[in-house]
Amino acid sequence: MQSGRFFFPKSARLLKSAEYRKIYKEGNRFVGPLFAAFYHRAESGSPARVGFTTPRSIGKSVARNRIRRRLREAVRAELPSVALGWNVVFNPRRAVLDAEFGAIRAEVARFFSVLKRKS
Repeated sequence: MQSGRFFFPKSARLLKSAEYRKIYKEGNRFVGPLFAAFYHRAESGSPARVGFTTPRSIGKSVARNRIRRRLREAVRAELPSVALGWNVVFNPRRAVLDAEFGAIRAEVARFFSVLKRKS
């Protein structure tokens, strides 16, 4: 573990395109003003895993990377509150770029509370 730095361990990330496809095909969708989240129940004892997709229609790579970094940090901060066994793919909207970080984090927390109720 790196000291003084925050990161997602590999065990908390979706790494293969087949995993993304399965979540899109078999999972459910949560739609909010800042992002759409696709989620699927995995094995109950496995840790929650997260992935991010940012469509090119949002803007150039600089904007897409900034949106992804902001959303990733909000998710990283709220990830311990997620129940085990969920796989989630976040698809951010352009509004994340202009939103305050507190609003992004609140929306992520609201989504994770929905997942808690479904557990």
